[in-house]
Amino acid sequence: MADHIASGRRWRMRIAYLLIALGVVYLQLLPFQTMPRGWAGPDLLVVLTVAWATRRPEYVPVLAVGVVFLLADLILLRAPGLLAAIMVIARQTLRRQSLILRDAPFPTEWATAAATLVAIMLAERLALTIFLVDRAPLGLSVMQLFMNILFYPLVVMASHLILGLRKSAPGDDDTLAGAT
Repeated sequence: MADHIASGRRWRMRIAYLLIALGVVYLQLLPFQTMPRGWAGPDLLVVLTVAWATRRPEYVPVLAVGVVFLLADLILLRAPGLLAAIMVIARQTLRRQSLILRDAPFPTEWATAAATLVAIMLAERLALTIFLVDRAPLGLSVMQLFMNILFYPLVVMASHLILGLRKSAPGDDDTLAGAT
């Protein structure tokens, strides 16, 4: 019975992740401004995925991450599959670290997420440079990185307050060993 309840919650949270991610992609398509901005806001899809993968990786299946980011790459006219591949690798890395982070205080979790966000930005810029693809100016990328790091606690707090997303506890029924 407890396994059935845990499985139901797991699937509800997976569906919630997909709906929120698709909502974020939809909001990125809306023309809020017609002129290019001189500043860069956070990439909420990346921050959301990093936050959920750090706290409860079983709620963020690797296939869902790959599909959502591939769809976002295609819709937002980015290098197809590049950010999807980087985010799948980042999700798997965070899944391995989630057992260590579940007992860690929030500043340690935030520092781990910040290091992951830095690695994501550097990997994306390196790949775009190697393949001679145009990329955003370094200043805008760094600004977006700092915005991502600053928005991480807000995304975690909103996920916790609205959806009840919390770190897994040692006695939780959700197993990380079988999560994909």
